[in-house]
Parts: sequence; structure tokens; C-alpha cells
Amino acid sequence: MFSYYGKLSTELYDFTKPVGKSISGDIEYYTSRLQNLGGRVLEAGVGSGRVLIPLLEKGFVVDGIDYSADMLHSCRERCKERGLAPELYEMRLESFQLPHKYKAIIMPTGSFCLIENREDSIRVLQNFLNHLEAGGRIIVDLLLPHDFKEGEIATKVFALPHGEGITLESKSIAIDWVNQRTNSILKYEKWKDGKLIDTELQEFGLRWYGVEEFRLLLEGLGFTNITCSSGYVHGKYPTDPGEIITFEAEKRQ
Repeated sequence: MFSYYGKLSTELYDFTKPVGKSISGDIEYYTSRLQNLGGRVLEAGVGSGRVLIPLLEKGFVVDGIDYSADMLHSCRERCKERGLAPELYEMRLESFQLPHKYKAIIMPTGSFCLIENREDSIRVLQNFLNHLEAGGRIIVDLLLPHDFKEGEIATKVFALPHGEGITLESKSIAIDWVNQRTNSILKYEKWKDGKLIDTELQEFGLRWYGVEEFRLLLEGLGFTNITCSSGYVHGKYPTDPGEIITFEAEKRQ
């Protein structure tokens, strides 16, 4: 019934979040944190390359992994346009097996919260750990549902070239405070000269974590040197629920 980051959501993502568009300073932050790392990097949930491509252009060696075939197709095309040829994989994060070990595995801008099931989240983190070099680190962003309003319906209109446009209707269905999940339905509709030419329905779920809860989760898996930052200011402990929270943690030497 539902798509998962299909053709229309990818097209709209590419239109509103082009390559190199920094969201609240995320690209600059990740560039800084990876500087002088010296080694291979994996971006999990790479999408269509908004973060990956700027890192490649700065000389980093970065692979990408994502579950959406449409997003990866877009990423490959955007890389090809720029003469870039990173290794890109269509796999699930909780079960992927790659031929490389990484100095860093990154997951920017809250994408980790798209893993709705806690057990799957643990499998993903364990898999990250398995794919790190000794002393390698993960850098993972989290977000909190600070502005979620159950029952709210919002519609946005995006004008595209050649008389086309996409409307996006978002319905906030429910928030589960006990299991720390929100659920929304996104309806994408593409129009040309006033006629509907395509539509796509996506179930959009998010799972959030308390700051100390996530720290304990990382400790339990064996990560060390865990740091927590917010608002893309390294070492700034979270106080504003609207800011992105960033965890870094290392694999033992």
C-alpha cells in the first residue's frame, strides 16, 4: 500500500534539498569532525547524495548505503554528472555486509530515527560496530518530536519547471509516548497543467530516544569515548528540543 522513498518523494527531496544544501550546518559539522581522520567513511542512509557528494568533492573516501532504490538511482546520476564514482549499496542497515572496514560511519540529520523498531536499531548499531576499524567511530544524529501535533494536516505546494508541480499533504496520525514513536502519512501528488499525473503514498514513522537512554544503549553495545552534542556545536549538551542531537562513539582499540 505504501511506498518507501519512491520516485515522487525522491524528486521532491532533490528539488528542495539539492547537493550541498546544508541543513542547520550539518555538512560543515561533519566535514569538521571527519577532518584528519584518515580512512574510509560510510554514510548510512545516503539518500540522493546531499551530504555524500560534498564530502567526496573535499577529498574524503566515502561509500554510501540506502534501502531506497529510487534514492540510490538519483545519487548515482548526480555523482556521474560530477565525475564521481563512489561505492553505493542497496541494502538494509540491520543486515548489510560490506567488504570494507571503516574509520567512520555517519548518519546525519536524524535519519537514524527512521528505524522505528528498537530491536532493529540495536541491530543497526551492532552492525555499524562490526564494520568499524579498531578505534573507528560512529557519528549519528537524533531528533525529538518537539513540534508533532496529533491530528494536524498540512499541505505544501512546490512549483517545478515545465508547468509541473508537486503537492505534499502531511497528516500527523498518532504519537505513542510509551514506545516513543510518531506516525504520519505523506501523500505526494504530481501535477502538469492542472492535471494529476502521478501520486505516491508514504507511511512516515519516527522513533526518538532520550539523551541518556541512547548513551546507555551505546555503552551496552561496547562503544567507548561517547560524546553528545547539539545544534552542531561539538560538546554542547542538549537543552533545546528543537536542535539536532549528535552522538559520537568509538570502537575499542
